[in-house]
Amino acid sequence: MSPKPLLPGPSKLLRAAGLCLAAMLVCSQAIGQFVAADPDWKELEAAPPPAFELRRLVPFEVSTSTTLKWGIDPDTVVIASDATVRYVVVAQSSTGVINAMYEAIRCNTAEWKTYARFNKDSGWSKVTDAQWQSLGASSPSRYALRLAQQGICTGAATTNTVRDMVRYLKQGGPNR
Repeated sequence: MSPKPLLPGPSKLLRAAGLCLAAMLVCSQAIGQFVAADPDWKELEAAPPPAFELRRLVPFEVSTSTTLKWGIDPDTVVIASDATVRYVVVAQSSTGVINAMYEAIRCNTAEWKTYARFNKDSGWSKVTDAQWQSLGASSPSRYALRLAQQGICTGAATTNTVRDMVRYLKQGGPNR
């Protein structure tokens, strides 16, 4: 009878290492989703709305039941030091009507805010008394929720870079 090896074979070691890595990733994502909001958080004043270009829009899916086409101009996306992501989002109707909004998302609190709206005739108009709203509060936030899910946020955290955000939006989300 031959002696039993002290260590498992290479395939068992690789499988065990893979399982450990998967468990660590799941735990780290779960922990990241339960981070409490900072009670001392202060929002920085938003810069004026940046210029946007329709030709640069990166489309993202909101709903198959709408005729609106949604897109975000990647040149307007900024990860601010107050942990907000500011951007210009555009909705285009099949008749050519364009609605643009200058907004922000806070991933760790699942909130969004509109700073200004664009009208092709008069340009940007500031939203008076803009308030943070829950991404899940109502159907008007559906596009902001989808934008958060498809690239701006990774779980309850802000995606690391604007480049990653744009890449995720182009592929339909961070897990695709």
